[in-house]
Amino acid sequence: VLQAAAGLSSHVRIFGDDYPTADGTAVRDYVHVTDLADAHLRALGKLSPGQLDVFNLGNGTGTSVQRIVDRARDVTGRDIPVERAPRRAGDPPVLMADPAKARRALGWQARHSDLDTILQTAWNWLQIMSRRA
Repeated sequence: VLQAAAGLSSHVRIFGDDYPTADGTAVRDYVHVTDLADAHLRALGKLSPGQLDVFNLGNGTGTSVQRIVDRARDVTGRDIPVERAPRRAGDPPVLMADPAKARRALGWQARHSDLDTILQTAWNWLQIMSRRA
């Protein structure tokens, strides 16, 4: 979505707008990259070498793909062209993490759950990286 806002992609493709959700687009759980990094560091500190475990990392709340596009337009101040496409086989209407295990085992929870914060920091990073290229 942000690559389309930056002109690095011609458009964003939304797969399916006929899901049984508020706006018809799939709902997903978006998490800030620094929260993901924090969870990984916590896991490194808690797990022993060779020990395997699985954690769901997310906010535990969902946002529709269309809402992501709408908020990204507001955050970036740019038009983001959208192309509608059919649903992809196997895509569920709603997919959200249950971070309860990560909270219990790692003492982790997402700190940056505000969608505008997630989008703004990603947009800032993309702008910096685009200038370096």
